[in-house]
Amino acid sequence: MLKLAYRQFPAEDGEPVAQVYDTIRAIGREAWNACYRGQVEDYDCLLAIEDAGIGEFDWRYITIAENGRISAAMPVFLCPYPLDTTLEEGLARRLIRRVRQHVSGFLVLRLACLGSPCTENGVIGFHAEVPEDRREALFGELLDAFERLAAREGCALMGIKDVPAPVALEFGAVLSERRYAPICGLPSAWLDIDFRTIDEYMARLSAGTRKDMRRKIKSFDAVRVEFRTDVGDVLPRIMALYHDTRNRSEWQFEELTPAYFEGILTHMRGRSFCVLYLVEDELLAANLIVHDDRVAIDKFFCMDGEQGRPYNLYFLSWFTNLRYCLDSGLSRYQSGQAYYENKVRLGSQLAANTMFFRHRNPLLQTLLRLVSPLFSAEQAK
Repeated sequence: MLKLAYRQFPAEDGEPVAQVYDTIRAIGREAWNACYRGQVEDYDCLLAIEDAGIGEFDWRYITIAENGRISAAMPVFLCPYPLDTTLEEGLARRLIRRVRQHVSGFLVLRLACLGSPCTENGVIGFHAEVPEDRREALFGELLDAFERLAAREGCALMGIKDVPAPVALEFGAVLSERRYAPICGLPSAWLDIDFRTIDEYMARLSAGTRKDMRRKIKSFDAVRVEFRTDVGDVLPRIMALYHDTRNRSEWQFEELTPAYFEGILTHMRGRSFCVLYLVEDELLAANLIVHDDRVAIDKFFCMDGEQGRPYNLYFLSWFTNLRYCLDSGLSRYQSGQAYYENKVRLGSQLAANTMFFRHRNPLLQTLLRLVSPLFSAEQAK
């Protein structure tokens, strides 16, 4: 159902029309995906996220149409945002939590953010027929519509989530002119599958890492691996593993639901699967993967921390996923954000991401610029 629809300019032929929806269903798969060609996390992924009932998030979708065709689009989420989200566990975070026991809204702002909390990057969607020299103007139209939406929704803080470095470079001037403060986000880890066999891949690792990996993957002898596209019978156990893993994590933002895991496997049927790792019929780890015919994205690996670690299940999942990429002819394995030490050790590259924030109050925006380095993910590594 259409939430909001408004024109930015008079309705003349060729003039852009901005529309804001509260469900991606109102836009449709074909129109949305025309702006997100080559993206794994497309309409079906966002629909699964929308239907998942995740926390205090509200979803919006902005489109810019020209001559009856959507030329640009981006998802938006609205939520309460604790500014210490990217801080690692430590003195500063403990102090903030202590203050919140007495002042619940301390350093928590109502946020409107371009992007999705559950996708890898803040990708700006442009129709394939949009010329390069038109993209900046269309992004400006998206920002205009976004800022109007934020004002209507009472969001004093506006953001853009995890903008990849090339996109930040392309549109950095526009964001700077609008006083958005850049904050280093968590980089994305990826590995090109430019080897033909696991042995060829292993030969590229350091001698010490290669020896360690050969020892670890011997655990395959004791572990049963299952590829599943339906996890209904084991979903309660997967959620227990998920919460165990999430509680051990330094960074927590959205909390995924059973409907998220089921929704991804349902809406992205044929482009998603879950890998289960069992020892003596006990499920100790699960790994949710989405993919197209080029890229596999590791969405979430969850494990019983106490029982799973002796079987080296994280490393077994790594080699399972590489084998899947090789067998399926994929060219890249994207292993997500955080926990970089092992990923780099195993040959991954890191691609920088930037978050941008702006407060509608000019004085608070100035303060935000001054303190933003303290909340940067660069400081949280």
